[in-house]
Amino acid sequence: MSKQITKAEVAQHKDAKSMYIIIDDGVYDVAGFVDDHPGGAKILKRVAGKDATKQFWKYHGKSVLEKYGPKLKVGTLKEEAKL
Repeated sequence: MSKQITKAEVAQHKDAKSMYIIIDDGVYDVAGFVDDHPGGAKILKRVAGKDATKQFWKYHGKSVLEKYGPKLKVGTLKEEAKL
């Protein structure tokens, strides 16, 4: 079972050492991938600590998530009560 991470915890990880993003219900640490990203580091830094689902699917296909997802995934998004 993967680690459950809340949106608040993801928001704390937005520096060079650990840069978390949310795609669908998965949480990914892209800090080690920043320099290799074809769109440049500024794109990943802009969405660090946030839900990047919409931006990800706008520019990437399923194959990108299948290729890099297993290496970068650190957990899944924990369901929170909606008030």
